[in-house]
Amino acid sequence: MQDHRLIFLDTETTGLELVEEHRIIEIGCWEMLNREATEQKRRWLLNPERDISAGATKVHGFDNADLAGQPCFADIAEEFLEFIRAGELVIHNAPFDMGFLNAELERAGRQERIESHCSGVIDSLTLARQLHPGQGNSLAALCKRYGVDASAREARHGALLDARLLMQVYLAMTSGQLSIDMHGTATTDEHHPGRNSRLPAERPPLPIIAPTPEEKAAHERILGDIAVTRDK
Repeated sequence: MQDHRLIFLDTETTGLELVEEHRIIEIGCWEMLNREATEQKRRWLLNPERDISAGATKVHGFDNADLAGQPCFADIAEEFLEFIRAGELVIHNAPFDMGFLNAELERAGRQERIESHCSGVIDSLTLARQLHPGQGNSLAALCKRYGVDASAREARHGALLDARLLMQVYLAMTSGQLSIDMHGTATTDEHHPGRNSRLPAERPPLPIIAPTPEEKAAHERILGDIAVTRDK
């Protein structure tokens, strides 16, 4: 059986709007095989070749001086594409990150798109909105909802950190699994509403209680009364 390979991906950027030619400054990816985290992860810091907005710096903490000596996206494009190749990407608010990644590919003179290198894309924000309609479904809100420790995110956001948190949130959303370690051992919340529990084989048989003739007759009378009322 072929391994199911998920790549949890996040980016940090110089700003929020592609139309203002904002660029990617950090990419973080973390691999999972068959719902078990592996040690395979990648982080790229990038020189965006433009100024970082003040608002973005407040979020991720990077300024222009931090990235001056880093490679450009074109320099790491092949390594990045090789890492995600044939994996299924899991991204929170996927259209945002995919838009920036494809714009970077275009700037690098490459004709292909991210979608042609991976086996599919899961938008965890869409999944969260289906599970929790009308509620806050940011990554921070989901971490709080599922009891995922996101305290490291308070100082500054980071793409690799957010990819790791997204992995834990995704497991919780899809199976009730709340935590993982890097040796493939998963722990679960026994009381999670989405978790299936197997009853012990040695349990006593469930009693089967048949209705008495009087109870059956009373039941038939009630059904007859319902049918008459419905037809009126």
